[in-house]
Amino acid sequence: MPDEQISHDGSQPRLALGMSMLHLDPPSRSKPTALGAVFLSDSESAARNQRMAEYRRSAHAVFDIKYHIVWIVKYRYKVLRGRLAERARDLIRQTSEARGVVIVRGAVSPDHIHMLVSAPPELSPAKLVQYIKGRSSRRLQEEFPELRKRFWGQHLWGRGYFCATVGAVDEKTVQEYIENQKWDRDDQGFKITAPTEP
Repeated sequence: MPDEQISHDGSQPRLALGMSMLHLDPPSRSKPTALGAVFLSDSESAARNQRMAEYRRSAHAVFDIKYHIVWIVKYRYKVLRGRLAERARDLIRQTSEARGVVIVRGAVSPDHIHMLVSAPPELSPAKLVQYIKGRSSRRLQEEFPELRKRFWGQHLWGRGYFCATVGAVDEKTVQEYIENQKWDRDDQGFKITAPTEP
């Protein structure tokens, strides 16, 4: 009988079998008694646990959603220097933290902001940028009156922004994965993988 090491820390149950680990997949809804077992070596188990540690959790979701976001100062004026740049960084950090956003990397350049963020699934990129740009612009103009003279109309940031999703899997890998699935019929690149008859 193998040594039983069932994890209660939110990770999947595992059974220790000498040098390898037995990973027990949770039962699926269609087959509540089904239990899939996959044998993992110690290194595979450690790698899997490392990948799972990178995921974030909320009450009902496990996610890893990252956005690459860039926006500019209005008219590309190079005003983000010294105390102003530090305060902009602090305001962006505070706003992000309040919304559950983790800043993975960021840079405050004299005429633009560049960020890689991990955001919760309920927060769209458009809303995230709206919150950050709105609050930081308002507060910076209150604290630095010289900005109001230079930026009329109370707009510190340019109107637009750049946003791209970032992930561990590139588009080509996802397309190949989808193409290699079993299917009954192909309807304009959207396959049905479940059998038609139970």
